[in-house]
Amino acid sequence: MTYKLAIDAMGGDNAPRSIIDGIKMSLEMQANLEFHVYGDVAQLTELENLPQVVLHATSEIIDFHDEPVKAIRKKKDSSMVRALKAVKDGEADAVLSAGNTGAFLAGGMFIVGRLRKIERPALMSTLPTADGAGFDMLDLGANAENKAEHLRDYAILGSFYAEKVRGVKNPRVALLSNGAEESKGSQMILDAHKLLSALTEINFIGNIESRDILTGAADVVVADGFTGNAVLKAIEGTASVLMHQIKDGILNGSVLTKLGGALVKGELGKLRTAMSTDSAGGALLAGVKAPVVKAHGNSSPEAIAASIQQIHKILESRMVAALTEAFDHE
Repeated sequence: MTYKLAIDAMGGDNAPRSIIDGIKMSLEMQANLEFHVYGDVAQLTELENLPQVVLHATSEIIDFHDEPVKAIRKKKDSSMVRALKAVKDGEADAVLSAGNTGAFLAGGMFIVGRLRKIERPALMSTLPTADGAGFDMLDLGANAENKAEHLRDYAILGSFYAEKVRGVKNPRVALLSNGAEESKGSQMILDAHKLLSALTEINFIGNIESRDILTGAADVVVADGFTGNAVLKAIEGTASVLMHQIKDGILNGSVLTKLGGALVKGELGKLRTAMSTDSAGGALLAGVKAPVVKAHGNSSPEAIAASIQQIHKILESRMVAALTEAFDHE
């Protein structure tokens, strides 16, 4: 079966260069994927006449300074809106963008549409763990406020993804709180704990503290959008500072320190790779009617290619069909 992927070529810090190179890297790997690329075709000439690639000319761009909802409503011929509309109209099976996050999430909900029983779709990413297995966390910022019922839905969505896309058997689902005891947390967390404990379709293992999420203690971590986004930014910031401090210490150290740095260069490279989210793909807007994936704004070609591979896995897994059956009926 051939799947069609709509791509916003003009979104992101490095667009369209990273998008072009990421697509080129993906052509041979994803033989049954057809790339429908939306953007300024004058800047996309390298993709002309390539197998599996169809170019669609657009005249507008949604940039990072645009107000999200207003941009989606007014810039109808932008590369982002056209790519999202292709999914809504059945001309594509999934959509990818590295552009304005707020606009893309708004478009995912208003244009592609949410599943009937999902009140608040969530942003979900696969984050690294010390054992290399990784874990899925949601919500990472699609919502500033949540209710306990939303977190219950996120647990089910995350468990579906971990099992069907990442191949985790009976994934362990944990609820992020300020203590492992079920008595800890805000009233929303306490209520969510009760709801999750009553679910029979997931493997709920209880609360988890933020200090334990990178150890591999859970396969899925559920949080409200505000907390999840704060934790994600803390992880990214800590990783960046740590790698900078190690590099600075070696470069500005003694001769022996520099020699030691040369000896451990390979291991430091492995550490940098392990802490990077590039290979895991983008952030999935979980709870909408098709795969809507947001790549990081400064994505490299490798990160774009990883996001394309991620989308291919989602489509091959038939995860959306399963979620539709579970959440989109009367």
